[in-house]
Amino acid sequence: MIFDKRSPPKGTVRDWLDARAQGCDVGIIFPETGDVLSWRDLRDTARDMAQGLVGLGIAQGESIAIVHPNGKDGVLAVYAVLYGGFRATMINLAAGPDAIAYALDHSGAHFAFVHESQTATIKAIAPDGLTLLTDDMLQDRAGLPAFGPDQHALLMYTSGTTGQPKGVVHTHSSLLAGGWTTAVAHELSPADRGFCVLPIYHINGLCVTMMGALVSGGSLAMASRFSVSKFWDQAETAQVTWFSVVPTIISHLLHSDIDPSAAVCNRLRFGRSASSALAVETQSAFEDRFKVPIVETMGLTETAAQILSNPLPPGVRKIGSPGISYGNEVCILAPDLTPAPPMQEGEIAVRGPNVMVAYLHNPAATAKTFAGEWLRTGDLGHVDEDGYVFVTGRLKELIIKGGENIAPREIDEVLYSEPDIIEAAAFARPCKSYGERVEAAVSVKPGSDLSEAALIDLCQQRLGKFKSPDCIHFLTELPKGPSGKIQRLKLAALVT
Repeated sequence: MIFDKRSPPKGTVRDWLDARAQGCDVGIIFPETGDVLSWRDLRDTARDMAQGLVGLGIAQGESIAIVHPNGKDGVLAVYAVLYGGFRATMINLAAGPDAIAYALDHSGAHFAFVHESQTATIKAIAPDGLTLLTDDMLQDRAGLPAFGPDQHALLMYTSGTTGQPKGVVHTHSSLLAGGWTTAVAHELSPADRGFCVLPIYHINGLCVTMMGALVSGGSLAMASRFSVSKFWDQAETAQVTWFSVVPTIISHLLHSDIDPSAAVCNRLRFGRSASSALAVETQSAFEDRFKVPIVETMGLTETAAQILSNPLPPGVRKIGSPGISYGNEVCILAPDLTPAPPMQEGEIAVRGPNVMVAYLHNPAATAKTFAGEWLRTGDLGHVDEDGYVFVTGRLKELIIKGGENIAPREIDEVLYSEPDIIEAAAFARPCKSYGERVEAAVSVKPGSDLSEAALIDLCQQRLGKFKSPDCIHFLTELPKGPSGKIQRLKLAALVT
């Protein structure tokens, strides 16, 4: 299989992994442990594991949950599931117990690869009938059935304004196309080595870095998590040529007193920023200090990550814009959901080979997300005379904290579970560290002794610390519109 920037990848992940295994080139290295997987070793182990999954009688296309942080075992689990023609169901470890339990149940997964650090949690919340896979269970191997590019490959849950996560389904074709759009935009080659510090249960970590390396024929260094104190040393040890991060990480690196060696900065062709808008001041200051160009991009779980990217230097990078489309088409939709004239503001929409098939078991949400062939992003913006997209706002009320989508209603529902709560609404407030932080406003019954600390503790027990409000404001009444609906977007300006 040969990377061709003119057309999206053909075949399946199995085909591409087989092709990469023809040589003994390094596939993925793990700087923290010193482990190295050649593409051949990765393919051989993934194939053996896949044959073991078939031997268990798991049906082709069936969901197999993967509950792993970044690491060798997690990578092998992902590739084994994909190689066997099963649907890799990535579980977000930061989602909180309620969302994890929902994803396991909604996906219909009967089997799961679970990291030892997550075993206790999964056993406590897993639906009946979920089997945790072990090496011993994969010893009885069977032949692998054939499947094509339209076979379901990935199921990844993303928060929406309805509160319940939606299961985004990608095929082998769209999953590979997600890595291809990255490779095209960033001119990746077999000589490149990406640095993956974002979790592979997030679409960025999985498609941009993992699939980008597979499609381009390059290699990857993977850390278990981002560490500001270790980032530059790991980049030097692994000899990476590019990295993909979110604005929060760029800010943390910028404000750290740790300086990388000149060799690291000279080797890095670029850094890539995604998931939320990057502040102009942060980007400029980072580039001035480290002399590493930052390429701002934009992507969605529904599009296997990237839809827009700024060109690499010496191409024109317009700071404040996530760039132009690569490998797909982007347009602006007017209120009637038809393409708008140039320079007019509207909803950003995308079509191309990297677009999802559907939301699992949710035809209504799927239909609402598409306007003909165009997938609606829920973001407002316009396209300038050079084809660069500028995002001007969001139609949805998602809170985007550190690049992760958080549905306010999910927090509302936890707050409403407390009997003394009359009204509740979570909302976003700008934050220098995370882009946005979570806050909430509530009104309570007269005479209630509910405290802010008690409500925050309730949220953390149900949702985990990441999704929970940093503070909760007590109001006599929350603002409402003519229909009586709480006006969430007014809350940030109303409370201090």
